[in-house]
Amino acid sequence: MQVSAQKIVVLGTGGTIAGTAAQAGDNIGYTAAQVGVGELLAAVPGLQALAGGPLVVEQVAQVDSKDMEFGIWHALAQRCAACLDDPAVGGIVITHGTDTIEETAWFLHSVLAADKPVVLTCAMRPATALVPDGPQNLMDAVAVAATEGARGVLVVAAGTIHGAQRVQKVHPYRVDPFNSADAGPLGWVEEGVVRLAHAWPQPARQVHLAAVLHRPADAAWPWVELVVSHAGASGRAVDALVRDGVQGLVVACTGNGTIHQALEAALARAQAVGVRVLRSTRCSEGQLLPKPGDALVAAPGLSPVKARIGLVLELLA
Repeated sequence: MQVSAQKIVVLGTGGTIAGTAAQAGDNIGYTAAQVGVGELLAAVPGLQALAGGPLVVEQVAQVDSKDMEFGIWHALAQRCAACLDDPAVGGIVITHGTDTIEETAWFLHSVLAADKPVVLTCAMRPATALVPDGPQNLMDAVAVAATEGARGVLVVAAGTIHGAQRVQKVHPYRVDPFNSADAGPLGWVEEGVVRLAHAWPQPARQVHLAAVLHRPADAAWPWVELVVSHAGASGRAVDALVRDGVQGLVVACTGNGTIHQALEAALARAQAVGVRVLRSTRCSEGQLLPKPGDALVAAPGLSPVKARIGLVLELLA
């Protein structure tokens, strides 16, 4: 089930998959984003044959994904939009760090009408590890990108295919650090063949694409911050952010959108002076269910970091 002749574009952004360590046995004391994406692909035998067509390699950025920022997202959105419009391109693979891959995936899902596969992949061990996981993840990502009928923004790691909305990093160091909570993965890659448990995700409407692509690359993005409700929370941080000009706030709520009374009062004050406030939940499974009469808008089905991206894009538009 491979697409022949069409090319697969591989966009590099750095991350642990491109990291190096002084000692081969060191899987945590490495420096991310040291190896170019072209070198990474050249070190994986059989990758070209698996692609079923030409592999085109581009280095978009070279960063540790903890430092991912809007300028790189802007560049990725531009390149992905162009590739999706190119009939010669069958799919896109993006190498990325694990720390913020779920955020980049949701951003791209939100701005692209991905009727072709846009596959983000990564590694938990650096390229210099005794047993690196990056090469197999690259193989699996290319297999997904070359699969007939594949579409949507996806994260592929440790043989598992996740959709952009539900995927979360849930472990700090094991080689299979992601899950999709109670939704479950979309499927798996088994010896280069995709086995689906759910249908490929539907492409999003291109609501925000023009607003992203038509803005200058160095233009400031809306300022949206995260705050967390917890035992003993206060509203002082919210009040300080409002004084400094924050435009939006996403609160990671307890349970089904509940907020400590002191923090909730501060959020109400912020909303009253024009700051956009959005509720998500700290819970990693299920989704927040809004109730009639809620004073603060909810973001059902989105983690706090993904709700923040949605609010940034709304303010941008």
